[in-house]
Amino acid sequence: MGKSLVIVESPAKAKTIGKYLGSDYVVEASIGHIMDLPKNDIGVELKKRTFEPTLIVSPGKEKVVERLKKLASKADMVYLAPDPDREGEAIAAHLSIQLLPMMKDKSKVRRVTFNEITKKAVQAAFLHARDIDEDLVDAQQTRRVLDRLVGYQVSPLLWDKVRRGLSAGRVQTVALRLIVEREQEINDFNPVEYWTIDAQLEPTANKQNFTARFVGVNGVPARVANGKDEEGKDLFLSNALPDKEAVDEVVGELKVAKWSVRSVEKKERRSNPRAPYTTSKLQQDAAGRLGFNVRRTMGVAQRLYEGVEIGAEGTVGLITYMRTDSTRVSADAIAEAREYIGKLGPKYLPATPNEYLGKKQVEAQDAHEAIRPTNVKFTPDSIRKYLSDEQFRLYKLIWQRFVSSQMSPAVFDQTTVDIVAQAKLAYDFRVTGSVLKFEGHLKFEEEDKRTRQAAKDKAAKEEANAKPAQDADAAAQAGTEEEDEAEARLPELSNGEALRLQKLDPLQKFTQPPPRFNEASLVKTLEEKGIGRPSTYASIINTIQDRDYVKKIQSKFVPTEIGIVVTKLLVKNFPYIFDTAYTATLEGELDAVEDGKERWTDLLNGFYDHFEKELIVASDNMEDIKRMEEKTTQVCDNCGSPLILKWGKFGSFYSCSNFTKVKPMTVAAGPWKKDSKAVLKKVTKALNYPIIVKAMTDDVIEYSKETDDAKELTAAIQEAMEHGKKVTAEPFSCDFTKENFAAKPDLSAPGADEVAEEEFCDNCGRVMVLRNGPWGPFMACPGYNEDPPCKTIRKLNQKVQQKPPVQLEESCPKCGKPLLLRNGQYGEFISCSGYPKCKYIKQELLDVKCPKDGGDIAVRKTKRGDLFYGCVNYPKCDFASNLKLVNQTCPKCDSAYVLEVVNDKGTYLVCPNNREALPKRRKKKGAPEEEPTTPPCTYEKKIAGPAPAPVVQRPDPDKTRAVVESVA
Repeated sequence: MGKSLVIVESPAKAKTIGKYLGSDYVVEASIGHIMDLPKNDIGVELKKRTFEPTLIVSPGKEKVVERLKKLASKADMVYLAPDPDREGEAIAAHLSIQLLPMMKDKSKVRRVTFNEITKKAVQAAFLHARDIDEDLVDAQQTRRVLDRLVGYQVSPLLWDKVRRGLSAGRVQTVALRLIVEREQEINDFNPVEYWTIDAQLEPTANKQNFTARFVGVNGVPARVANGKDEEGKDLFLSNALPDKEAVDEVVGELKVAKWSVRSVEKKERRSNPRAPYTTSKLQQDAAGRLGFNVRRTMGVAQRLYEGVEIGAEGTVGLITYMRTDSTRVSADAIAEAREYIGKLGPKYLPATPNEYLGKKQVEAQDAHEAIRPTNVKFTPDSIRKYLSDEQFRLYKLIWQRFVSSQMSPAVFDQTTVDIVAQAKLAYDFRVTGSVLKFEGHLKFEEEDKRTRQAAKDKAAKEEANAKPAQDADAAAQAGTEEEDEAEARLPELSNGEALRLQKLDPLQKFTQPPPRFNEASLVKTLEEKGIGRPSTYASIINTIQDRDYVKKIQSKFVPTEIGIVVTKLLVKNFPYIFDTAYTATLEGELDAVEDGKERWTDLLNGFYDHFEKELIVASDNMEDIKRMEEKTTQVCDNCGSPLILKWGKFGSFYSCSNFTKVKPMTVAAGPWKKDSKAVLKKVTKALNYPIIVKAMTDDVIEYSKETDDAKELTAAIQEAMEHGKKVTAEPFSCDFTKENFAAKPDLSAPGADEVAEEEFCDNCGRVMVLRNGPWGPFMACPGYNEDPPCKTIRKLNQKVQQKPPVQLEESCPKCGKPLLLRNGQYGEFISCSGYPKCKYIKQELLDVKCPKDGGDIAVRKTKRGDLFYGCVNYPKCDFASNLKLVNQTCPKCDSAYVLEVVNDKGTYLVCPNNREALPKRRKKKGAPEEEPTTPPCTYEKKIAGPAPAPVVQRPDPDKTRAVVESVA
């Protein structure tokens, strides 16, 4: 009997499954998708409206496909085992297309799915092998075709009207629209003033103070108007007064009022446990509680799903599949959780299992189960030593959420006290307090709180012990007071009890604009609006950042100028296709295709009817941003003319209205002497006054004069003929420009200069490292060379927007204008503010003269960022050195300079004639051997020990984009 071939997506998954299946199975990885639409063509049939996609083997996957074909031809059975979702089903279908021709018996290709990678689940899956689910494949294929239709037909419009290289996405554009519209809300927001009043009160029976909030007068709630909602209904701010005048009036009354308790209400409140995690809820909690971005969360979860070495247990998949929108949990998992909870105590275990209603409640065999641990016995603490820090933290989050979802409700004792301050009117105050009576499902959270508090107390104690005794006593007293305050409860109060006023605290406040989206809140909004699905949230967020449509500042999404422009154009010209409600409707229709309730071609036909009409209208009517010229009230710094707002490669900018592209006219001496009037007529017909006449010799301007009429022009040309060989007439042109910083994110704002967050691998969630390759530096997964490898990389590119230049007190040595500190492709540099007329760039010079021509030696950088030292007279002088020149005469051979050589042994001063001690330079291919022109020297002196290991600067993640999306 031959072996069976099992094909999964990633090498890590293949390694884990191979251990469970034994020697009768060969497990191979497809490394993700093996087929896709062609890149150089839309690849979708549109003439007959069949929408049939043209699939080809993905570039770079040819060898993988050939290997799988050879193995399939020798195998008795082929099992296709990619992930249990639409994407995985499509991969299985594409594998089937490639492998079926190699199989003699076509029925020997089967599909297997498992929601968890454990020995039991994997072996059970092979007992229930099935055919490929064509409905799932159709749903994925429909999504791919939809995205291709939008991307390949809208993107060329953006190229033509805005800038080359831009692209539009069906779902990503809607997500970007949410961010842009939120930014507009923030910009349009008008704050509303309101005041609150807190009263610090003391019962007559004891000295325990408490604070109550003003809520109304004579039983009528106090509130302040706060605009209207989307439906036009009035909105109000509760427990508030509108202005200081009203507050002063109330405070004046409260100071002479009689305070007493009106009523005390005590009741028991229950807090029910939350459902186990879906993808979006996991992403939100991981962001809020662990500080993980979506990319990191999904990468770490992928590793936990595929398997981790757990001592004697071997490789174990620790969680179920992490892309799901279902809260359903298998009966076995619930029984396992209840068994564990029973050991904590009978009061923690409800009489019947807790059930949760999710978006999809389907049969037990459905792949969409909630994210949960595969085995509750693997508690986070018991396997901590086998996990990395991020794996442990995320696994603990998932484990605790699942177990607590099957625990009893938490119980609180809640007390609400209504207080009256009787003056001319009865002023109402209220205070509410609650005390945890039974922790229930909050057991793990409360334990974590106690652990954190114990750690703080220990740290405080150690700090106190390190100080003098009196400081320690003060610190201990302060700590006790803080603990007492944290645990403060309402005093025992009774109806009608008199109170004493200790202090009134009126506080002025203003309403705040809606917050910008962060990753967690964006995922939450996408889920609420039905945009995208669990498997797409991470790619949506990555895409809008990779396209430079948004930038992260203090972990919040801020749209860039190009993002705002693209969004406005697309929403205006495609109001139906990029509408949030329509996008959500499409997601529902894709679900219907998956369930077999709708044909995929019917969905596409309905979509394309709308899209084709909007595409025709947009082609004719979309605003041409490239050729935009908008008048402004600003004036040119150079000539005082009005500035015009234009659009360039890097966004909008201001340009002087006096700028012209009209080329200079050459005035030849022969025609001028023969008929000066005819030449003059020709010049004035082509150019408008003022006209500048110049005379040049060998590209050096010898004469220049601005003229305003024919008489001045004639005299200037005549005079120019006497000063130079070449005479030209050109219109006055002012080339002053400045960037429109107001339309771009403020990179000088607090937080914008903070240390960039770390980059994480999309596949495994580990912190990526900086590497150097043949084409420069790049970010790579630390598992790049492991077995199996994780070859996720990101290429570094230039920032789209640089910080505004900073004017320095120093003046340009050439023209006298102020120097500016600018940001360029290779970092900061100092140049003249008169650019482009003055091209002075300040260079770092060594105090050594060039050994070839006596010029200055400047510190320079290669395109890869490596330092070298070269003569400022380049290209006339080609002297360059990779080693730093030091202004010191060699004591042995009188060389005018020595070289600084740094290696792993230390820093040395070496004579340039000491060819044995200098690093060996590789000879150019085909170049003859160079004969030394100076006698050899042996001077070498150590001046410092080995340097500490350099700290590699981590690039801003906004400068990176994904180029390889490996699932290894």
